[in-house]
Amino acid sequence: MMQTGSPFLDTIFLLRNSGCITIFSNLQEISKKEEQEAKDYFETEFEKERLEFLSADLHCQKETAVWAAKVLYHSAQLYLIRENTAKDLDKLIPRWKTPPDISSVLSADMSLRFLPQIVSLLNIADPQDPLVKILESILTQFHYSGIGYHLNLEKINWEKELKDKTYRKLYLERIVEKKAYELAEIPYINKLLMAEFGLHKDTYWKDLKIIEHGD
Repeated sequence: MMQTGSPFLDTIFLLRNSGCITIFSNLQEISKKEEQEAKDYFETEFEKERLEFLSADLHCQKETAVWAAKVLYHSAQLYLIRENTAKDLDKLIPRWKTPPDISSVLSADMSLRFLPQIVSLLNIADPQDPLVKILESILTQFHYSGIGYHLNLEKINWEKELKDKTYRKLYLERIVEKKAYELAEIPYINKLLMAEFGLHKDTYWKDLKIIEHGD
């Protein structure tokens, strides 16, 4: 996509298309026009990604997608621009206040999948940075996007969490893609993975341990 002249939109387009991120010299307000353009963009992108899971029940939740994009954009900018920002963190990085459904999780993931890299950089720069805790809290809520990053997910009932076949398939695929051992060695998830691998376990993930799950 061509540059729009909007730091917000250009950051999101560039990151999703090339994996690069642009840091601007100051934090700018995101206009309603930019938000609407982002909604249109994410709706199109969601349809492209939906080809991978072909579920008629899942749709782009545009509000969630734009919220996640704003979280990502502001997090990236705050990596370098921190002067007089402490008081504005809650405004710049607002929490998502309702439990997300699968459509919301996948809509947010179009941006939040890039967030762990930014959190890791912030953590290296300053482990006590309050922004790290805020972003880790968001990733814990939207933990599909945090696969591969250490999060405290002990309270999750995995059988309930992964009961939807489409979401379960996507979740397992990303665990394998990220080689997320911490998740893959949870007994229930390990059992699901072994069932998926079948006789080809060594082809997919040779050094993953088979965990006893006591059933």
